[in-house]
Amino acid sequence: MESDCGFCYNENLFVCTMKKLSTIFIAFCISFSLFAQKNTSVPENADFWSDVPNEELADFLVSRMTDEELLSQIFMFGWAGAEPSELLNQWVLDRGLGSVKVFGWNTDNTIQVAKSVTALQKKAQSRRFKIPLFVATDQEGGWIRHVKGDTSDTPGNMAIGSSQYPMDAYYSGYYISKEISALGINMNFAPTIDLYTNHNSSVIGPRSFGEDAEFVGQLGASFTAGSIDAGVIPTAKHFPGHGDTSLDSHGNLPQINIDFQTLDSRELVPFKYLIAQNIPAIMSGHLSFPKIIASGEPASLSHTFLTKILREQLHYTGLIITDDMMMNGATMYAGSLSRAFRMAIEAGNDIVISSTTARLDENLWTSNLSLMQTDSNFRKTVVTAAHRVVLSKLRYFKSGNAAPLYPEIETLKDKVPNRDGQAFFLSQACRSIAAYKTGSFPYKPSENEKILLAGQNQFPEFFEEAKKRYGQDCDQFKYDYELGPIQTDWMSNNLEAIARNYNTIIICVANERSAMIAKRLQNSGKRVIIMSVLSPVPVLDFKWADTILLGYSYSPYTFKALFGALNGEFAPQGKLPLELR
Repeated sequence: MESDCGFCYNENLFVCTMKKLSTIFIAFCISFSLFAQKNTSVPENADFWSDVPNEELADFLVSRMTDEELLSQIFMFGWAGAEPSELLNQWVLDRGLGSVKVFGWNTDNTIQVAKSVTALQKKAQSRRFKIPLFVATDQEGGWIRHVKGDTSDTPGNMAIGSSQYPMDAYYSGYYISKEISALGINMNFAPTIDLYTNHNSSVIGPRSFGEDAEFVGQLGASFTAGSIDAGVIPTAKHFPGHGDTSLDSHGNLPQINIDFQTLDSRELVPFKYLIAQNIPAIMSGHLSFPKIIASGEPASLSHTFLTKILREQLHYTGLIITDDMMMNGATMYAGSLSRAFRMAIEAGNDIVISSTTARLDENLWTSNLSLMQTDSNFRKTVVTAAHRVVLSKLRYFKSGNAAPLYPEIETLKDKVPNRDGQAFFLSQACRSIAAYKTGSFPYKPSENEKILLAGQNQFPEFFEEAKKRYGQDCDQFKYDYELGPIQTDWMSNNLEAIARNYNTIIICVANERSAMIAKRLQNSGKRVIIMSVLSPVPVLDFKWADTILLGYSYSPYTFKALFGALNGEFAPQGKLPLELR
């Protein structure tokens, strides 16, 4: 039978088709029923704090978020000044910004930091879903300490590598985290597990535990465990490894010319240790590996590095967070900040950081929000990232061991600095001191010996600790930590002339410039004692010096330990965690 429209009726085909449709309909009903059953435990008015299993609640919250809320949840902005700007407050209150970062230029007053965190969290809690903020900072210890004020100025990672005790890594992570947790900071961009592969590195240096990949992995794992026990989310950085370059990704896009086999057997080893330990967050670095990806795209914007390698090959399931997108290493490659943000999201980052707060109508917001509405794959990527962020927050804030949303201002002075931590950091500093060269060691000056102390204006503890042991009549020669070439030459000439009037010069070397000043004493005929802080590399070939002690930081604890060792108060046992070349 044929209809007027030319359609050929086939009874068997019709029956078969109806059976298939019936089967599909039944399957749909079953699926809908199961979905409904799965969500029956989630009340329609549920928020972040509702008593619902984390996975179900994360599904519920994300499914009801607007595109604006989803995109905001994967952004992290910082602020300049003592308090958060009105603009940042708008992002939190009006758009549901997911995370904020405390940078080093607004943290001299720890009480004000705690009050600012409280104010921001209260705004986040006033929104319909009451999703709290991740509040992050860089409190690595040693050289990098963004929250200053009353927090401990610690010996740092290379000091831990020198002491060679995983216990020192654990308690460093623990006490650093106890202090920032008291301020309401719940995420720390530490530990730095980059290897000190390139000894000319200007950005990693003493931030590294050392050069041995396995040992760095072990120390990083210990630091991570201490952080978690203290209630702060640790973040391993900078994936896939920043140590084999002398360039700083703040100003350039460093190119690291190694193949994947080298990367896998060296730089990735510490990350494998921490992934096995279920590290909750990893920071992606603005680093190019042209022998692995010919285009030279930075790892932070690379689907290959973040999704194929980190997610699929290394089986990492935690948060991936970009380094600051205001750094030239990201924007120079992408061409614009808004495109860099889009590439970072598409690559697989869950949180994208800007050290400054974006304007409400900035292109990094409007263009990516528009793309969510026109590109289903991009929107799916944003939803996946937002879901991972919300689920991570649920697991953390409901763990019973989270930093307080609202820090206790009245008890802050009792918690920061941490009293037990102070005792630990001094003992750690003593364990870290390495006697690299020993001439007149321990140093006991003769009765009429004239001593000159030469060091940086910024390190008063250097002069104070020396005078405690060698008398208040020690003379001082001071210069700045940051010196230009003309200043360096002028200071070198002056020190060389002044040194003629002294028997012994004890000089603090903290960088290449101060090493150049110290080197002018090479043919002085005087006893020269070198106190090396931060990277030891500039003094490793100073065979002419009488004594060289390595301390790895300008922490007050380090200066106490350096002069204690020099004076014979204890025998230094630290070992240089680098290979001599």
